Amino acid sequence: MSCNQLVLTGEVVQIAELRYTPAGIPLLSFVLRHMSEQIEADMKRKVECDVNAVAIGDIAKRSQILKIGTQIKVSGFLTKRSLKNAQLVLHLNTLEII
Repeated sequence: MSCNQLVLTGEVVQIAELRYTPAGIPLLSFVLRHMSEQIEADMKRKVECDVNAVAIGDIAKRSQILKIGTQIKVSGFLTKRSLKNAQLVLHLNTLEII
C-alpha cells in the first residue's frame, strides 16, 4: 500500500470565498505559507513554500472562520489540481488553529 500523507504548519496568506461543487458540497480553497528550518545533509536549511490547499465538506464549513494571518496545522494528501492541471494541491483531512 502506498502512502500520501502530509502534515504542515503555516500561515494563511490567501483565502477564496466558500463555494459549492455541482453536487452541493462546500469547498474552501486557500494558500498556506510554511516557513521552518530543516536539517539536510547534516546542515541547517531554511525552508519556505506556499502550498495551495482545499477543504471539502464539513471541514470547509468549519474553515470559514479562517482569516489571513491565521496560524494553522493541517494534514491531508496531495493530488493534482485537475485532470489537465498537474499543479499539486493539499486536500485537507484535518485543520487545527494554533
